[in-house]
Amino acid sequence: MQHSAEPAQIDRAFVRIAEGQVHYRTAGPAKTAQPAPLPLWMIHASPASSSSLVGLVGQLGLSRRVIAPDTLGNGDSAPPAEHAPQMPYYAATALRTMDALGIDKVDLYGSHTGAHVAFEMAIAAPQRVGRMILDGVGMFSPEETQDMLANYAPAIEPDFFGNQFNWAWHFVRDQGWFFPYFKRDQAHLRGLDAPSPEVLHTITVEVLKSIRTYHLAYRAAFAHDDYARLPLVQTHTLVMADESDPLKKGVEDAARLLPSAVKRYLDVDWTPAGQAYKAGVIARFFDGA
Repeated sequence: MQHSAEPAQIDRAFVRIAEGQVHYRTAGPAKTAQPAPLPLWMIHASPASSSSLVGLVGQLGLSRRVIAPDTLGNGDSAPPAEHAPQMPYYAATALRTMDALGIDKVDLYGSHTGAHVAFEMAIAAPQRVGRMILDGVGMFSPEETQDMLANYAPAIEPDFFGNQFNWAWHFVRDQGWFFPYFKRDQAHLRGLDAPSPEVLHTITVEVLKSIRTYHLAYRAAFAHDDYARLPLVQTHTLVMADESDPLKKGVEDAARLLPSAVKRYLDVDWTPAGQAYKAGVIARFFDGA
């Protein structure tokens, strides 16, 4: 399937579940082949929102319906109902969002935190998932997990001095330079150029929208028992990562644990051409290639 640099139009909407309104982005062709492919449900990485998937949504929406919600507590979606939600909760809310939209079955894509939500959805409701892509999945040692839980995603409250604005900007900026971002030394440099000011601004605004709750999905992902949960997935899965992805080292472990998996590394960037190429890889997997 060919994808061009001219994306499909992306619309934004809300749907209501018990916790409140879920914001989502969606795209799709005016006409689809018969029989129509399964809708594609895309789950974004932390800390932003489905805004980070716009390049892929626009390309993949050329050939099928795509729905990319903001996970609860991120972007413009309502916060979780639980004080310390875990990944099965996020998966359950995603399945309830599908119900609210009248969608029975989807192909599933998840990036970083979204990958954890995706494979919990596949465990909870395998009959509702066709194929699945995990695009960067964190597979940490117990020591790394504790370090991440202690330092990566602090709870932030707005204050009269506006410290949350300064904190959010540097939180987003430093993730482009270091991994993990809180270890700001040469050993943890990612070796990448800084994201553009426009990208930094967009992501920072998304973090600020949900400043009181952005950390909940992060902490659920870090606490997720991937090594125990992944073998329960029966869905045929592509585990992949961009070469610049700091989580690409998790591809091998995740693919090894999954009963039915293939793996791939992509040398792509965030340009429209790079996202079009990546969308083509994604589409071919979901089309059965």
